[in-house]
Amino acid sequence: METQAYLTFELNGLHYGLATTQVREVFQLPEVTPIADAPGDIIGILNFRGKILPIMHLAKRLGQDMPGCQLSDSVIVIEWQGLQVGMVVNQVDNVRSFHISSIEAAPSYEFRDHYQAAFAANVAKLDDEIIILLNPEALIRQTDDVAMMTWEAKLNTSDSDDDAYPSERVLEAQEIPVLTNFFSLYCPHSTPEEQQVFRQRAIDVRQSLETSDISSLMPLAVIGLGGEYFGVDLHRVREFINTRHVMSIPCCPSHIVGNMNLRGEVMTLIDIREELNLFQPEYVSSKAVVIEVDDIVAGITVDQVLDVIYLSPSEITAMPTVVSNRCQAFFQGATRYAQNTLSILDLSKLLSQGGLVVNQAM
Repeated sequence: METQAYLTFELNGLHYGLATTQVREVFQLPEVTPIADAPGDIIGILNFRGKILPIMHLAKRLGQDMPGCQLSDSVIVIEWQGLQVGMVVNQVDNVRSFHISSIEAAPSYEFRDHYQAAFAANVAKLDDEIIILLNPEALIRQTDDVAMMTWEAKLNTSDSDDDAYPSERVLEAQEIPVLTNFFSLYCPHSTPEEQQVFRQRAIDVRQSLETSDISSLMPLAVIGLGGEYFGVDLHRVREFINTRHVMSIPCCPSHIVGNMNLRGEVMTLIDIREELNLFQPEYVSSKAVVIEVDDIVAGITVDQVLDVIYLSPSEITAMPTVVSNRCQAFFQGATRYAQNTLSILDLSKLLSQGGLVVNQAM
């Protein structure tokens, strides 16, 4: 085998990878239920389509200081010897194939402040980027304890209310000790709106695959820009990145932020605030969404990457009349998100009709 495929992701500023053969699913972090007597790296459990899924925070497992949970965090479901565990990371990047010549044994000294040597199977080196390839067998420890905890915490779904978030109530009925709620333990500074998003995600992942036809839904990446929420068609999104080493380009339109090197390719960063009549700060955002539209690849700078959601066509309404006629052409419609309006961008029209010229040869 000349190449090996890995799902790459980020945690505390470092890049990691897991063999795709061990990954079962990826989703945005929902509210989980903390319980007592769990292994130290398990932050709680989740009703995952009617089954209990233990949730581990990778930072705790690697012996790092655990950051507070954020809406932008993701859960990677991994499986080892028939046991599935969800693993919280800061950001999932993409699936990448590494040539076997770029994979080396992990030096125990180079990253000793970030993980114990047993957790790293190898490292992959690409240009100036190092990706730590983790060993799933070492990640899932105390398999007997985790399996017993999962068995004891099985949800009695026949007695639960489908319209409520059931975990704590069911656990209490089964006399399984609940420590306290997820928000006070892991994200004490979250706003009520953010807590509602976490709770809605927990409700969404309870639903079985049989009860939802994903093919008929519109997948959207939810971004924050200028204090407002926008949806971007996930089919147009290549990845989410942190911007770094951006080189400004003289004599360019104001929407051109500059160029950056993205794994050996020069990519142009653009700012769409002006076209959407949004406030334009003096600083350059440190995050971007890499999009591909009609053979154009560019990075759109954003304030936040908040969520990935799936919308039914019936949930999409016309844009509010307060939006100018010129701007209305750049949207596919609107919906509600975290008790706010979420405007769904039409990237093709925004790039072709909005004057956002992107010359990739710059």
